[in-house]
Amino acid sequence: MTDSAGIPGGAEAAGGDRKPPRGRRRRLLRWIGLGAVLLVLAGAAAGWWLYAKLDANIHADTSAEAELRHYERERPANFAAGAQNILLIGSDSRSGTENSGYGQDGGTQRSDTTILLHLPADRRSATAVSIPRDLMTAVPSCLTSDGSRTGERFAQFNWAFQWGGAACTIRTVEHLTGVRIDHHMVVDFAGFKKMVDAVGGVEVCLRRPVDDAEAHLRLPAGRQVLRGEQALGFVRARHSLGNGSDTERMERQQQFLGSLVKKVQSNGVLLNPARLYPLLDAATSSVTTDPGLASLRGLYELVRGVRDIPTDQVKFLTVPRRPYAADPNRDELVEPDAARLFQQLRMDRPLTITPPEPEPEPDPQVTARDGAAGGATGAGSEGPVREKSGTAATPTPVPTFTGTTAGAADCR
Repeated sequence: MTDSAGIPGGAEAAGGDRKPPRGRRRRLLRWIGLGAVLLVLAGAAAGWWLYAKLDANIHADTSAEAELRHYERERPANFAAGAQNILLIGSDSRSGTENSGYGQDGGTQRSDTTILLHLPADRRSATAVSIPRDLMTAVPSCLTSDGSRTGERFAQFNWAFQWGGAACTIRTVEHLTGVRIDHHMVVDFAGFKKMVDAVGGVEVCLRRPVDDAEAHLRLPAGRQVLRGEQALGFVRARHSLGNGSDTERMERQQQFLGSLVKKVQSNGVLLNPARLYPLLDAATSSVTTDPGLASLRGLYELVRGVRDIPTDQVKFLTVPRRPYAADPNRDELVEPDAARLFQQLRMDRPLTITPPEPEPEPDPQVTARDGAAGGATGAGSEGPVREKSGTAATPTPVPTFTGTTAGAADCR
């Protein structure tokens, strides 16, 4: 039989509408299904491998946990359910190949930077409070690495980390502030550089060129994107930037962290797997934490709670302090401003940040010491806290402290 064109089989013979045999279609569908299953299994295996790798990167500080349990009765109570206080410690350890270039490894380490990060119960803001390493304070008796115990003494704050590691620093901060520390993280020089590189660098602005051999830092003036070694030098330098004081160094650290927060919250990092995985890998392999945070899930829960905080609600400040009366090269707290700050953190109450007054250009012939000409830094300005008057409580004003926010970290 032929069609009108005289072609046997008509259109079907031409192959236009003919379908594969039913058995062949079934085999094809089975192969497609099997391929899809294999792809899902491969994706799941890769995901599990990545999760296991990142999870295994994190080092848990079990010795600090055991030491803190030993002193549980002496530790402050937690007055604000749902709030969290995390102590961030930057170690100046020279141990290991990557840290040896910053000086000889003497077998000891001090806290180069210490920040108390307060996350309120509503997670609508975050407050990072720098604690000066030169602050004179009471350091409790601490367990040392050789098993002996130091005596309680009045000393420079950053000695606590050298004497007794994270546990000693945590107990010192708790004694100083009355704030219960829920978690802690320790990051060394190499870890800091890895995390900065993982986000593609952090932008800063320099009013003047920098040439500081001790900090391994040489930069021209103007807008800069700092990576690894340069970023570390920028947050550590003292003698070639500003007046050489630790006050300005902490301000630079806060400004840098503000820029880093903005960078991490940007779509260029969080929604970019090519940058997100290196950041997670760098972060997990660079930190030592308490066991409560020493898992990818623990860190994820922490990040999930803060990732949507507006940058203008991420606040940075330094504890109110001034030169120590007995030694102007050290610091002491300014009261009652410091007590007022610690009370707000302890009770999970709000505080307001106001930017500092612009500093005059430093005289290159004069080296100032930590605001000695300007007096105290970080002082609250709201006046005394009001108590109840009659039968109704008078509203307590929100305390104001000198500081900055991540939202103000734009390079202009």
